[in-house]
Amino acid sequence: MMDAGELELFRAALRQATSSHSGKALDDALAELGWRDALAADRRVAVSTLFELQGQANATSSALDVVMAEGPVVLPPLGSCDQPTARGLGTYAFANSAPDGVVLRPVDGIDPSLGLVEVSGQLPRTDASSWPDALAAGQLALAHELIGASRAMLELARTHALERVQFDRPIAAFQAVRHRLAETLVAIEAAGAATGAAWDMETPMAAAAAKAVAGRSARTVAKHCQQVLAGIGFTTEHPFHRYLRRVLVLDGLLGDTRTLTKRLGEELLTTRQLPPPLPL
Repeated sequence: MMDAGELELFRAALRQATSSHSGKALDDALAELGWRDALAADRRVAVSTLFELQGQANATSSALDVVMAEGPVVLPPLGSCDQPTARGLGTYAFANSAPDGVVLRPVDGIDPSLGLVEVSGQLPRTDASSWPDALAAGQLALAHELIGASRAMLELARTHALERVQFDRPIAAFQAVRHRLAETLVAIEAAGAATGAAWDMETPMAAAAAKAVAGRSARTVAKHCQQVLAGIGFTTEHPFHRYLRRVLVLDGLLGDTRTLTKRLGEELLTTRQLPPPLPL
């Protein structure tokens, strides 16, 4: 476990790396910083810190592969959380080390900068029994990345509200704008609380719930921040669109909010058992 001083230095180093690099360059920076060693020593701190900062910086890396399988992994199609058998998605790291018999097709879509590829053909065989644990680990990581992106969107909207002047005063003084920003903060804090509880509970159900809450919260944040930013938020001149694109894709990876919520409900109806209470 890291003490307060070590954690602050670790966070500062990762913030510098994620704000300055992306893709292969970020992977190299993480290797130099010893992020994998930190992952082995304190998994919760390593995952939560990196992925939230990665979300805030709108950066990409192969960290999700490492968290799930210690190497490149085939992800399910968007919206699904079932282990892929014939077709799936891969990060740029998988594209750079794809085995023979695998067909790759770049995915442009709404967020081409994420670098996803469609994977089909003879997918690498993995032990089905290990998929639930890998899925839960990936869902927690993506929940943190969604929270980081949400915080970045809130900061963009808050800054705009303080700087944009109408009727001789900043729009941050208007009650309607304040309500939007307040509801945004509540959504982010709800996602953070759900994700923290999932770490404490260490169950696949808790991880899926955290991912569902984080995805729903990120969409709520995007909606309110878009309204606060108004016209400038629709332009490519403003960075907001990059975060909006990213959260729409991240919500779909390893199960979107709708799919996960439906599956959790079906599981509760089947087992007739409520999950244990959250640790408080």
